[in-house]
Amino acid sequence: MEHFVKTDSIVRQIWGKSDTVLFIFAGASAEFALNKAVDWLYFTGRLPADPLGRLFSTVAYARMIIFADYDVAIKAIDQITAIHHKVEENRGAKIPEWAYRDVLFLLIDYTIRSFEALERKLTDLEKGEAFDVFYRVGDRMGINGLPKTYPEWLAMRGEHLEQNLRYSKFTTDLYLQYKKHLGLIRYALLMQVQLLVVPEKVKQLLNIKQPLYIKPVLALYKLSRLIRLDRILKAAMLPADYKTQILALDRIT
Repeated sequence: MEHFVKTDSIVRQIWGKSDTVLFIFAGASAEFALNKAVDWLYFTGRLPADPLGRLFSTVAYARMIIFADYDVAIKAIDQITAIHHKVEENRGAKIPEWAYRDVLFLLIDYTIRSFEALERKLTDLEKGEAFDVFYRVGDRMGINGLPKTYPEWLAMRGEHLEQNLRYSKFTTDLYLQYKKHLGLIRYALLMQVQLLVVPEKVKQLLNIKQPLYIKPVLALYKLSRLIRLDRILKAAMLPADYKTQILALDRIT
C-alpha cells in the first residue's frame, strides 16, 4: 500500500506525538497572528470566533495527510484547495501566492523546531524530509514559486519572515482571543512555548517581555514521560474542549 509519507519517515515520528504537535500549534498561532494576509482568516469569521479550533483544524489536516494512504492524502489536499477557492470566490479576490507559501513554510519550520526543542537535533537529511512532505502538498495545491530544495527553502523562509509579517490590529485581537479561550495559566504557557520555538523576527514583532523559564519545566516534563505521568500532566493543562482530540494525537507510527 502506497503512503503519502513513508512509514519510517521522521515526519511521521514528529507528527505522531501530541507534545510536538502542540509545539507546532504554538508556533503557528504566533505567525498566523502576524501574517499580513491574516485578514483572509478574519473574512470567514471562524478565526476570531474560535481561534483554537481554526488552528487545530489546520494541524488536523496536516496530520491526516501525513498518516494517510496516498489516495486519501491527495483527496484531503484537493479538499483544502477547494475550500480556499470557495473563500476566494465569496470574497471576490485571490489569496496571495506568498500567503499560501507562508503556511507551508511555517509548517516545515515548526516541524523541525518543535522536535528539536523536545527531543534532539535533526540531521540535514531529516530536515530535507520535512521540507519534501510539505513541498509535495504545495505542489499538489498548485502553489507557484515554491523552492525545490531544503537549502532554497531556508533562504526563502528568511525572506518571507522579513517581508510578510507585521504587528497589526488583528495581532492584538487574536492574542486577546487566545487569552480568553485558554485562560491566564495556559496562555502564559503558550507564550513560553512561542518564545522557545519561534524565529527571532517573530519574537521582535511580538515584543514579548517575559523571561524564558520553560526550559527547566521541560526538563521535568521529559522526566515525567519516563515514569508515564505525562498524559496526566497534559490532561491537566489542556482546554477541556480539545483535551480528547489532543491526547488522541499520540499514535504508533
